[in-house]
Amino acid sequence: MFSAYGRVLSATIAADRETGQLRGFGFVELAEGAEEAIKALHQAQFGGRSLTVNEAQPRENRPRTDSGPRGNRGSYSRNS
Repeated sequence: MFSAYGRVLSATIAADRETGQLRGFGFVELAEGAEEAIKALHQAQFGGRSLTVNEAQPRENRPRTDSGPRGNRGSYSRNS
């Protein structure tokens, strides 16, 4: 799909580290033609879904909690 706009250097589909299930997004690196691909493919239909195509942005620097990357979600404690 992206090769119509330039030479694809890499393509990666994101998967959950624990379950291996696809997360619904990915990254495509183009040697050239990225702006054209964004303009042409944003909101295009693929596999029955509408694509959101934009330039990747760096992750925010998020402080980690003491209990690990997922915080305290799902934890249980009982005070006796």
